[in-house]
Amino acid sequence: MRYALYFTPSASDPLTLAAQRWLGRNAFTGAALEQPVASGFDAATLAGLTADPRRYGFHATLKAPFTLAEGRSEAELLAEIGRFVSAADPFDIPEVVVGRLGSFFALVPGDHCEPLQAFAGEVVRRFERFRAPLTSADIARRKPDELTADERQNLVQWGYPYVFDEFRFHMTLTGRVPVERRDAVERALLDHFAEFHGRPLPVAGLALFREPSRGADFTIHSLFPLGGAANRKTA
Repeated sequence: MRYALYFTPSASDPLTLAAQRWLGRNAFTGAALEQPVASGFDAATLAGLTADPRRYGFHATLKAPFTLAEGRSEAELLAEIGRFVSAADPFDIPEVVVGRLGSFFALVPGDHCEPLQAFAGEVVRRFERFRAPLTSADIARRKPDELTADERQNLVQWGYPYVFDEFRFHMTLTGRVPVERRDAVERALLDHFAEFHGRPLPVAGLALFREPSRGADFTIHSLFPLGGAANRKTA
């Protein structure tokens, strides 16, 4: 079993509904969904382009997937999340846009958002004691030779290369997209997410995702509203 602390909107949020249809899976229930018709793409091609993010569910990584440290329990983790969110205030990312990070597409902030960076960093620090150290195989999967010195240090110290100064909030919408298909994918995404592109995104909760075994689909165990842990919603 692995756990991850992610941001995702509520199950009924219009962005969640649009994103889970795009990806073809509901991370709250685990149900497969029919993907939309995208101009220039047949169903099999779109399914292939979204296969990687579909397994993880619609989310932004805050604390990357981890195995519980020895002596820690799921109940302890849940209790600590409850304490954390009760003292954390919701905030807005002023603008999110469809953007490309390297070879994949995601919803990303239109500009630097300091409350978001601070929140993400605090999640990494606060829950570090629940994370078991990475194995050598885990580290190898991250291809450390392709990381910067700071990213390699983060990987060793925090279990994930992209934290603190290296953190870039993104809600992944595709896997790697070949160069010749990127313009068409961008057009399809701008069409599908037109209602959300260039708009604010409220960050009002912290979600605990679980992966029952390596390579299995992640599903949402619980969604904790910021500032209101007592109103936790369990998937």
